[in-house]
Amino acid sequence: MNRFGQHADEPVWRARRHLFAHPVPDAVADWLFDPGSLTRRLVALCRDGFRVAVIRQGWGRPLLNEATRLGLPVSQVALIREVQLYCGDTPWVYARTVIPHTTLRGAQRHLAHLGTRPLGAVLFADPGLRREEVEVACMTPRHRLFHTAVQGLGETPDAIWGRRSVFYTGGRPLLVNEVFLPTLVGFEEESWK
Repeated sequence: MNRFGQHADEPVWRARRHLFAHPVPDAVADWLFDPGSLTRRLVALCRDGFRVAVIRQGWGRPLLNEATRLGLPVSQVALIREVQLYCGDTPWVYARTVIPHTTLRGAQRHLAHLGTRPLGAVLFADPGLRREEVEVACMTPRHRLFHTAVQGLGETPDAIWGRRSVFYTGGRPLLVNEVFLPTLVGFEEESWK
């Protein structure tokens, strides 16, 4: 484990106020700190047909930093959903959602059965939705999430940036990680280095 209490192959997530020593490239900052619905923004930007491709979904152990962020015991399993958000045939965003089993009770049971529906559209339709502060991280090939995020890209970038937030729907938490790929409109690979 590193000094942040996590495995070395996990990214270090930081709140915006702690990024003074870790500048975020201008090309990605607007995406990382946008408080609105990412799904809505991508749909508006994509002219070639926005779609969600499910990479995997099932019960598993969250990463140590995810369990810690959600206040879960390290050994507790959660529903983990990994998807790529596409514009046409181009992957723009990798998303990983961790949903504790206690969140999937009652009205929130439907979160386990989204299929290819975007989670963002469901969450932002909830008038009682609450979102905690966004944390961001720069990921490189030494991080586990990096390899899943960049699958399907023609060329592997040196680094990618992501954000995560804990959302509360029906008063119950879930963690959403969103990793922005260099193929997203307006991004140039050089800005990721």
